[in-house]
Amino acid sequence: MTMTNEELVAAISSATTEVFSMMLGIEVSAGEPFVDDSAGTESGVLALLGLAGTWVGTGSLSCSTALACRIASQMLMAEYTSINDEVLDAMAEMANMVIGNVKTKLEETLGSMNLSTPTVVYGRNFETRRVGSREWVSVPFPCDGGSLNVQVCLAEARENATAFRPGFSLPHTVQM
Repeated sequence: MTMTNEELVAAISSATTEVFSMMLGIEVSAGEPFVDDSAGTESGVLALLGLAGTWVGTGSLSCSTALACRIASQMLMAEYTSINDEVLDAMAEMANMVIGNVKTKLEETLGSMNLSTPTVVYGRNFETRRVGSREWVSVPFPCDGGSLNVQVCLAEARENATAFRPGFSLPHTVQM
């Protein structure tokens, strides 16, 4: 089982355009994809989900505050001009749908995967850090004068998970 960056870009592009069209009635097209392996300073809204199975990783959606409000307004059929719980919930749900659809497309090649609950971060000038040397495949989607960036980082799961965390003891199991 392998996954090329081109296949990952195709899965991200397809999932994002389908979700935006179906859930928001907004037609978006993928911009020029790129590979990102550095930390960055961001402002706006970032929604993250973990992927786990024979392959593991993370998927994320990020955009400006204004675009997050536009997405929430369209999704919830109400007017939002600033970040509140409803906007953050809408971005978490959009990430869940987009990355969930990416996961479904990837499962055809990579096997069964699980998806975590979304985590949403927002604010100004926060820094994201990618641990390790894994590359993130990023696909921008220009939308309403802003850009939604969808990123996925995947790696084949290690068979011996303890090698990933040297110095930590194995969890104890309770036997009945």
